[in-house]
Amino acid sequence: MSRMLGLSMLFFIFSNVALAQWELQSTAPNGAAGDASLRGISAVSAKIAWASGSKGTVLRTLDGGKHWEKLTVPGAESLDFRDIQAFGGRTAFILAAGPGEQSRIYKTEDGGSHWQLQFTNAEPKAFYDCFAFWDHEHGIAWSDPVNDRFLLLFTSDGSAWKPLVPDILLPALPGEGGFAASGTCLIAQGKEDAWFVTGGSAARVFHSANRGRTWSVVKAPLVSGKPSQGIFSIAFRDNKHGILVGGDYQDPKAASGNAALTEDGGETWKPAEKGPSGYRSAVAFIGGASSLTAIAVGTSGSDYSVDGGKTWQPLDQNEYNAFSPAGRTGWAVGPHGRIARLTKVPAK
Repeated sequence: MSRMLGLSMLFFIFSNVALAQWELQSTAPNGAAGDASLRGISAVSAKIAWASGSKGTVLRTLDGGKHWEKLTVPGAESLDFRDIQAFGGRTAFILAAGPGEQSRIYKTEDGGSHWQLQFTNAEPKAFYDCFAFWDHEHGIAWSDPVNDRFLLLFTSDGSAWKPLVPDILLPALPGEGGFAASGTCLIAQGKEDAWFVTGGSAARVFHSANRGRTWSVVKAPLVSGKPSQGIFSIAFRDNKHGILVGGDYQDPKAASGNAALTEDGGETWKPAEKGPSGYRSAVAFIGGASSLTAIAVGTSGSDYSVDGGKTWQPLDQNEYNAFSPAGRTGWAVGPHGRIARLTKVPAK
């Protein structure tokens, strides 16, 4: 066997091992999502997951993705559901992102047969990017700045959303904002911690340890300066260890300045020693709080890390927007109705 042939076979084997991590479950034109761009995904268990996206699309599976059911939200056919949070097979919240009244929050408690419109944004300049929940009653939503101030909503009963006026929230910098790319620019962690991340003119990480009453902020070593650059997603596996991913969505194959990690609860962030292979819009730890394995996805592919985000290796080059884990599995969603399930957790 020639050396070149041997290298070619190794490349073939490696490529198929990497691609085998994902099982494609839905894509246009035959999938339940049609040609919708999916940006929201909430994996409840290895069997139950919900997804959402453009054209008022909401999907649910109860059998591990063998079948995806399309659910109808009356009056929402033109909305872009950028975030979704599910609590079991019957209860879920969805957030529509957009200017003015296009930013809305709905809830179902009967598996999508009926939906309650809980919030409609009345501020013309607001644009709600993400929401997150500590439990099924307590949640927080976050908007791009209006008059140089970020807007926040809070629910304490899972029904009514009210403006959250924190004691301390540092103002936005000129040109700074969020990215409604994957529903993970804002997360709720533990019992009271919340984090949101920004981009544009600055890449910064905001943290609250008391459910949004006060906030601190630090700079992060991710690329910024242009409206398409910054931090797109944040994840923590415990109260100390976290990961940021992002980059430039207009240059999706650029592999520098797109990941960082913290080991001190977000007080400081350091660049990944070897980052993902392009712009990444979502990141999540997988396998439980003790696991160092993480998955990052974006429109130029997906990557994995087995050392808590220090170094990354490519999985595939398919287009994804968001990822949500459930135990040692999870789902990624993306453009053109793409849904893929993680079937094999990468290992060292």
